[in-house]
Amino acid sequence: MSTDPDMILLETEEAMTKAEEYLKHELRGIRTGRASPAMIEYVKVDYYGASTDLKALAAISVPEPTQLLIKPFDVGAIAEIKKAIEAAGLGFNPMNEGKQLRINVPALSGERRQQLVAKVKKLGEEAKVVIRNARRDGNKHADALKAAGHIAEDEIETLKTEIQELLKKYEGEIDKLVEGKSKEITTV
Repeated sequence: MSTDPDMILLETEEAMTKAEEYLKHELRGIRTGRASPAMIEYVKVDYYGASTDLKALAAISVPEPTQLLIKPFDVGAIAEIKKAIEAAGLGFNPMNEGKQLRINVPALSGERRQQLVAKVKKLGEEAKVVIRNARRDGNKHADALKAAGHIAEDEIETLKTEIQELLKKYEGEIDKLVEGKSKEITTV
């Protein structure tokens, strides 16, 4: 970590941004009532001995709100893709239509929706822990600067205030992401 207040602030914000980006990535893979390519694009497929993301092996489209269509770039990989989707534990049963796979996305039960909302909230809390740790680290570095005596005390206090404001900003953004995803899941 740096010996410059601006760099400390920048590195603290970078850590908070990473936590938010990770949360967004995780939320994309959580099912809602509608079909979405994000539900399966990161399913790992054994492609010639390499574990490969499905999105690198096939075009995934949504022909209807409750269907996913998977068109492999290499038709020879269709059996492996089908096997990978079934093994992913998503509750999907892909149907082989020769050159493509079709998945009918079953509707979510009320109980399943509640489980998914609970998972979303847990992911939100985990992201908040990460940004609070970033605040703690930023403050620790601010205290180290203060102890070294290189920076005026009021500058250190300003830095700590800015770090706290970053925390509030990112907590708010995480709350918005969690709320939005929860609404998506519970909307039938």
